[in-house]
Amino acid sequence: MTSTRVKLSMYTIAAGTVALLLAATAYAAQDPIVFPAKGQSNEQTEKDKYSCYSWAKGQTGFDPMQAPTATAPPPEKKGGVVKGAAVGALAGVAIGAVAGNAGKGAAIGAASGGIIGGARKSKSNKEQEQYTQEQAAGYEQKRTTYNRAWGACMEGKGYTVK
Repeated sequence: MTSTRVKLSMYTIAAGTVALLLAATAYAAQDPIVFPAKGQSNEQTEKDKYSCYSWAKGQTGFDPMQAPTATAPPPEKKGGVVKGAAVGALAGVAIGAVAGNAGKGAAIGAASGGIIGGARKSKSNKEQEQYTQEQAAGYEQKRTTYNRAWGACMEGKGYTVK
């Protein structure tokens, strides 16, 4: 049971990371296009691009050359159906023992615990999805700000940026 939970947790973290990387790839495909409007050479253009990269990174605190990372830890996964059933069964045994029928109490406790555990798991999955979307939106906002700063720098150096 523990190894399954660890695998699911690792899967969730990996899925979130993949989603962030896919978002980053999608935005990287939208890098600005630069035209040397004043006849700058390729060598000068590359120097200016690097200069503006350094300046924009310093202004925005965002480095597009770094892999995206989460700004907050993912929401903690709570127990699922199996854990809920086990906890419910233990509670049911205790209540059933007091009432005189531990077996019946365990069965009722396991069933209700499983239902509650399933509801918690569904909520946890929704929280994980929301977390992934928030991380991607945060990355997009930082990348957009960086691109604006970089474009302003390049335009200041005599390039047309689209």
